[in-house]
Amino acid sequence: MKRVVYDAAAIQARVAELGADITAAYPDGDLLVLGLLKGSFIFLSDLVRHINRPLQVDFLVASSYGDAMESSGVVRLLYDPETELEGKHILLVEDIVDSGRTLSRLIDLLQARNPRSLEICALLHKHIATELQHPTRFVGFDAPHEFLVGYGLDHAENFRHLPYVASLQ
Repeated sequence: MKRVVYDAAAIQARVAELGADITAAYPDGDLLVLGLLKGSFIFLSDLVRHINRPLQVDFLVASSYGDAMESSGVVRLLYDPETELEGKHILLVEDIVDSGRTLSRLIDLLQARNPRSLEICALLHKHIATELQHPTRFVGFDAPHEFLVGYGLDHAENFRHLPYVASLQ
């Protein structure tokens, strides 16, 4: 690892703030928090404990990295949520917005299922997603243009368990 970018205390404080923001943004209706696995699982589990309203949780599994440090550009949907999406507020939770390819494909797929609303919540956003037309409504941190690991983010399935986000050399 090169350096710690966001320590555990900063992450936990920001996740609590995001939970309060999300609670305020959804005063009524069914809320489905839909995590993009595997990277979002730690962030999502902490986040939902700070959302003070009824909600449901489900997951999507998509792959575009494999063992590489850059997205391949080919998005494969490996698990599709079984929860009914029509008429619900959908909050798609992502670990990091990078190229935007995966999110763009998922947004199209989810929009076709007629949700009441569809928003993105990302722990990290690199602001380089030229292919993502849908704005990311809830952002934890602006991320540097480095390969990041920890707090769910991995490199070849390693480093997810770290309680902080670090830059990988």
